[in-house]
Amino acid sequence: MGFKEAVRTVLREKYATFSGRASRSEYWWFQLFFWAVLIVLFALFVAVSDAARGPDESLSISYVVVVVMGLFILATFLPHTALQIRCFHDRNTSGWWYLAALILSFIPLFGRGVIGGIIAVSSFKGTEGPNKYGADPLRPEARAEVFA
Repeated sequence: MGFKEAVRTVLREKYATFSGRASRSEYWWFQLFFWAVLIVLFALFVAVSDAARGPDESLSISYVVVVVMGLFILATFLPHTALQIRCFHDRNTSGWWYLAALILSFIPLFGRGVIGGIIAVSSFKGTEGPNKYGADPLRPEARAEVFA
């Protein structure tokens, strides 16, 4: 799965789909898109806020950029969460573990390890063939039976 296909799949086809599986390529291409957009918006905010500082201290344009950033984060929260849960499903792990990890991530000093665990789950290869959450996203025709 390529960059455009991953972003299109997450944002259009499976916007709020929590069932099924997501491959690592879909997950990481969407992560690249998400963080690249945030970095570009933050750089735009820095550039606009530096340029807007003048004698009248007018920062209205930088407020618009902050609102756009907030709207982007809100608009991608649901597909981002759904993608992470489908990524857990690819490892044959319940998506409820993601909720537990999010709650645990708010505990000081303990949260860093939990976030690292979420990244680790997303980095490992998914189960080959179908599992209890659906067919293999990379090879949907593959079967779990070894001697068929």
